[in-house]
Amino acid sequence: MPTHTWRFFRTGGFDQVSIETGADLLSLKDLDQKLWAALSCPLKDLEFDLKTLELVDSDHDGHIRVPEITAAVTWAASVLKDPEFLVKGSAGIPLAAIHDETDEGRGILSSARQILKNLGKEGTDIISIEDTDSEERIFAQMKFNGDGIITVESADSDIIRSVIADIISCLDADVDRSGDPGVSQDKVDQFFAEIQSYSGWQKNSENNSSILILGDSTNVAFEALSKIRDKVNDYFTRCSLAKFDKRSAWLLNPSDADYQMVAPQDLAVSSESFAMFPVALIEADKPLPLVEEINPAWIDSITRLREDVVKPFFGDKNSITAEEWGDINIRFTPYDDWRSAKPEISIEKLGIERINEILNGGYKQQIDELIARDKAFEPEANAISSVDKLVRYCRYLHTLVNNFVAFRDFYNHKAKAVFQAGTLYLDGRSCDLCVKVDDIGKHTVLSSLSRVYLVYCNCIRRGGTDKMIIAAAFTAGDSDQLMVGRNGIFYDRKGQDWDAAIARIIEHPISIRQAFWAPYKQAGKMISEQLMKLAAARSKASEDRIAASAMQSGMQTAAGKPPVEKAFDAGRFAGIFAAIGLAIGAIGTAMAAIVTGLFRLPWWQLPLVIIGVMLLISGPSMLIAWLKLKKRNLGPILDANGWAVNARAKINIKFGTSLTETAKLPEGAKRSLADPYADRKKPWSLYALVTLLIIACIVFWKFGYFALLFKT
Repeated sequence: MPTHTWRFFRTGGFDQVSIETGADLLSLKDLDQKLWAALSCPLKDLEFDLKTLELVDSDHDGHIRVPEITAAVTWAASVLKDPEFLVKGSAGIPLAAIHDETDEGRGILSSARQILKNLGKEGTDIISIEDTDSEERIFAQMKFNGDGIITVESADSDIIRSVIADIISCLDADVDRSGDPGVSQDKVDQFFAEIQSYSGWQKNSENNSSILILGDSTNVAFEALSKIRDKVNDYFTRCSLAKFDKRSAWLLNPSDADYQMVAPQDLAVSSESFAMFPVALIEADKPLPLVEEINPAWIDSITRLREDVVKPFFGDKNSITAEEWGDINIRFTPYDDWRSAKPEISIEKLGIERINEILNGGYKQQIDELIARDKAFEPEANAISSVDKLVRYCRYLHTLVNNFVAFRDFYNHKAKAVFQAGTLYLDGRSCDLCVKVDDIGKHTVLSSLSRVYLVYCNCIRRGGTDKMIIAAAFTAGDSDQLMVGRNGIFYDRKGQDWDAAIARIIEHPISIRQAFWAPYKQAGKMISEQLMKLAAARSKASEDRIAASAMQSGMQTAAGKPPVEKAFDAGRFAGIFAAIGLAIGAIGTAMAAIVTGLFRLPWWQLPLVIIGVMLLISGPSMLIAWLKLKKRNLGPILDANGWAVNARAKINIKFGTSLTETAKLPEGAKRSLADPYADRKKPWSLYALVTLLIIACIVFWKFGYFALLFKT
């Protein structure tokens, strides 16, 4: 047996559930999903509080579904004394409304009081969204906030503060709930693991003469050696090759062409052009000179090599042999291997003294204790987040339900639905059914099935820095002046204005009135196009004849012959005039037959005949439009945006007319019809009188009234 009595209202062609009480909300979990207006909706592009949507979206997949709606309602009702508070839509809730007989309720109540205390509102008995909106502002006054991240200010000791600052400077900071940079347990573990690794690597070189072969000067010497090593290796290799074959020496040294290439350059500005030359001239078994006969591009590097490397090992020498060079490289091999084993870590910039100080100070344990204290505060901190969740649910959840379980806001016009992006003003109309679109091509695949006349517009503001695309439904008026490229203004839900330009149109009937006049407009358009084509063809033919005649005359004149003028062919034109007369006579006879038939009818049947003819012409178009207008459906428009609309949400003729408003003069406005620039009025009354006289004459002649008159 059902325990809840549901109330439904019918609008949009389907039954929609009325959700007005807390009991209605709590019973949603038992409502058959086949009766829900929608089964899923995206978080994106909804005119709704985004944070509330993210809270309802418990699995964070970017969509809200039925179980998440019912779970949100159940949770909110469980921490309130009276679920009726959920349908009030209040911006704030009294602390007395929070259920304090459950552990979670007591935690939320305690956290609400803590928030007000942190904000300097201790003693206030109502907490609002403005109070809970910013976690940074709430947690700014708290050293620990339960997120497992501690900041510099979380420590009482200056020494620990400095270590935390070092961790932040070496590793990317984690952001604390207060908004300040901080460190998590993972960052702390990584930092101390790195300083342990670096310190161990550094200790491998201490008191090891095979590594630090020159003591504290080893690194300077190694840098000097590394800078010139490849170039010196190249030099001795070339000398060995010259020893192998003396003929190769002149090829291994710079050629005349090489010097000719660099000669035009400004060699004082850059030495790169001749740095490619060997460090010294190549000869068989030649030692490397260290003082003279050195390539100018490498003098500084060779000088450093002589002072920092050669002198400590071999004394003050002016050259070194290949054997001595090999000995130098062998001596630096242990140091090179040790440097290559250095861990690639970011804490090196602290320096070995600071690293050893931190490592030997036992600071990690103290920082770990601070993080543990912060994590211990997690339940209370989560309760603070739950306060914000509860306040938002009380404010917005009922509205969300009435745009998901039912489309109440869309159909009652008291407020815009969450999917309505704003209002488009274009072609003397305002369109209220506008939705945001990401991709026009993808959206039209489904939206065209809605049978709604849709206009896609590219909207920009602030000089083009802000852009969006909308699809606007035109449901009243006509489409005569709607075309790609036309401009309008779009106002979003915040009241901001956007420049809108039509990019694409999905054509469907807009109104019955448009369908009534459509055949006549199409016929007029066809006749106009045919007349224009005929006029263009006649004009071209005339121009061709004139050009041909002028060319022929010119040729005859050039030949010394006067132009021959063709004689007037009376017989030919007589035939033309006869044909025109026959055509006019046929048309007149047909009109006379029609008029005669009309005059034979009783007077009251004439309007019926005229109406019948008009219905015969416009009726099929109106019938097709009426059938299509009855099938207009909101579903495909929303489905194309990622919704799962469960109902056939119709947009019938009456409701559609309310979604698009046409221009109307204000009530009580005064209107002057005197237009100094109006087109000159034609004497239509005179034309009508003459037409009637002609028709009367034709009728009199047809029935022989003129013959009777002349006989008498």
